[in-house]
Amino acid sequence: MATTERDYYELLGVSRGASDAEIKRAFRALARELHPDVSVAPDADGRFREVAEAYEVLSDPDRRATYDRFGHAGLRRGGFHPTFTDFGSIADVFAAFFGDDPFGMGAAASRQSTRGGDLQVVVEIDLEEAFTGISTTVPVEVAVACSHCGASGAEPGTGTTTCSTCGGAGVLRRVSRSVFGEFVSQRACPECGGVGRVLEQPCSECAGEGRVVERRTLEVEIPAGIQDGQRIRLRGQGHSGLQSGGAGDAFVAVRVRPDPRLVRDGDDLHASVRLTMTDAALGTTISVPALGGDLELQLPAGTQPGEVRVLRGQGMPSLSSSRRGDLYVRLDVAVPRDLTAEQRRALEELGEQIGPEAYETRDDEEEGFFRRLKSALR
Repeated sequence: MATTERDYYELLGVSRGASDAEIKRAFRALARELHPDVSVAPDADGRFREVAEAYEVLSDPDRRATYDRFGHAGLRRGGFHPTFTDFGSIADVFAAFFGDDPFGMGAAASRQSTRGGDLQVVVEIDLEEAFTGISTTVPVEVAVACSHCGASGAEPGTGTTTCSTCGGAGVLRRVSRSVFGEFVSQRACPECGGVGRVLEQPCSECAGEGRVVERRTLEVEIPAGIQDGQRIRLRGQGHSGLQSGGAGDAFVAVRVRPDPRLVRDGDDLHASVRLTMTDAALGTTISVPALGGDLELQLPAGTQPGEVRVLRGQGMPSLSSSRRGDLYVRLDVAVPRDLTAEQRRALEELGEQIGPEAYETRDDEEEGFFRRLKSALR
């Protein structure tokens, strides 16, 4: 659900006909302005979250078209949920968009070699797909090296110059006096990121960051037997690093949707099969739901309600070994309702003909099947 009802174009300071490049430039400029290392405004965190939400919508052609036509109500109906709302701090929000904090130290921060951030994505599959394993693709937005400036952050033909804020020292010092004497504190220069130099002219494509955000597709191999919630690591498939820093990794969290017929417990599966009282008493062959195709199970005469049969090796594949789990089949016996007078008489006669020795009785079991049936007919 959206977190603001303000006009997205107004938040970014662009017109409704703004191009993708204009929207991106406006977002980057506002992101620098609202970064906690630069802004002292108490509402910077909240303002950035609104700006980030606006950018997330307007940078996506489909979401933007929905917003232009139906406004916030259309996004709500479509189930839009801002990516950054699951993150705790504003620094986490920056990481969600660009893999690390590309705005915190100004354009010259890109002079330092930094590993790219990791990418977190989620993919949903069916239980059948978890059983067989599948190859799938996941669309992502990832920071990649800017081709215009060669990831340097500087407009081609330009270089760097001494930072005017810190005079090239890379740090800002503050002297405070008290009754105990003078105290000197220092912090990294927010303009140059502690390196003492800044870009003469930031790249017109990446605004000096050395990277741009692109939409790409990750190819993911999901192994047979994957559990719900497990993650697959794709090394080097995350956000690109700064200044030859290595790329981060992509982590794909797998969500396995519940199956309407089977319940999973580790590598084992559980199913329930309903059969009539006649089939339970006389014996029959039933069809058991299973992954990879239903199975046939032969039941002997006198099958009892609630019995559980185990089909060895018919469960899920194991990720740690070559064995497979088991399939547990619970047998539910259906007792008829709304009997006609003739049917009732027939069952009563049958009950009288069957002696007590025909009922299976054990100390650890409930009443036998026909005894339950007779109770139900009273």
